[in-house]
Amino acid sequence: MLTAPPPAAHPLAYIVDRIESGGALLPDTPENVVEVVGILKSYGVVLDAYWRNLIYISEHQFLVLFPFFKYFNGEITTAKLLRHWWHDRINYEFAEYCMKGMFWHGGGGLDAFLDTPEFVNLAKTAIRAKVKSNPLMSGLNQIFPDFLVEQVRQLCYYSGLGQFWRVMSPMFLTLSDRYDRGEIQTIADVVAHVKQGLVDAAALPITYAVNIDGKSYDLLPASAGLTFLPDTALPYVEAVFLRSFPFFGTVSYNAQAHQISANQADFNYGALFADPLPIGGGGIPPTLLMQDMRHFLPDYLHKIYQQGLRGEDDLRVKICLSFQKSMFCVTTAAILGTLPHPLDTTDLAQQQANRAYLEAWVERLSPSRLPRVQE
Repeated sequence: MLTAPPPAAHPLAYIVDRIESGGALLPDTPENVVEVVGILKSYGVVLDAYWRNLIYISEHQFLVLFPFFKYFNGEITTAKLLRHWWHDRINYEFAEYCMKGMFWHGGGGLDAFLDTPEFVNLAKTAIRAKVKSNPLMSGLNQIFPDFLVEQVRQLCYYSGLGQFWRVMSPMFLTLSDRYDRGEIQTIADVVAHVKQGLVDAAALPITYAVNIDGKSYDLLPASAGLTFLPDTALPYVEAVFLRSFPFFGTVSYNAQAHQISANQADFNYGALFADPLPIGGGGIPPTLLMQDMRHFLPDYLHKIYQQGLRGEDDLRVKICLSFQKSMFCVTTAAILGTLPHPLDTTDLAQQQANRAYLEAWVERLSPSRLPRVQE
């Protein structure tokens, strides 16, 4: 009589076995630990800037159709404007790129709530308050009654992603602090840290209200029951890690070329699938993120990159490779956090259910960079 499931039959079965044994999608090596912790420290700093700007836009640029200064967070100075034109700044465009990925792919309770009559009524109430003293906007709203509602839907995603990253940023910075204290020594430690952070924040409410003329208007009320893990974290993994969009200039968007699947669920252009080599090229959105992270690399990781054959000539590519490794750790934490049953269960039926769940994930990730990060 079996007391454990038979060995996994998938070509990447060793990864399934590793996760069942307490490991991760990424192999546990000293080099991987340094890369993952170091890049997540830099990412945590960048995310802190990203979430603050997304929240600022959602709260202070509400239905501003031409928000020329939305990246300034309310602080407009000549020096800041010059840095902006010189591109000596955080590339907030990448945060919007991720937001639009979530907005387009949808998923979770946030997406479902935005299609309800309750939300439409809340949005229209806020819209009326915003446009009542603006004849142009009021006329636009009357001619195209759904246009501004759709803009409010998008602003809800600005807020939702901002609230998600507001949790993730300190989580990654705390991970770095724990590493510096010697508390994080393995990839399993990294995964456990992220998983615990996701669990702790799982039920955190996701709400959004905008202030218009001194009065607060709910758009994502607490009564909607939206929470961190199912309604922002998991849709983020689906939209940004897995699906995303094909990069302009790398494939044809012409429908007759058939280079892009007509089925949205078949998209596999996310962070875990992206080829690192184009990173650094014009028009490739993750280049913006890699450029931002290069400014905040810890010294120990920067020195490792400098020791490579090309030095800093391919720095963005190296950062991308490390970033993908770190995201496989975050994905492992999300997978373990959503397992049907505890990983250490001794019930055979529950073990088999967990095995099927893990195999499905590994199968989905097999065309990604997963096989390459095993090397």
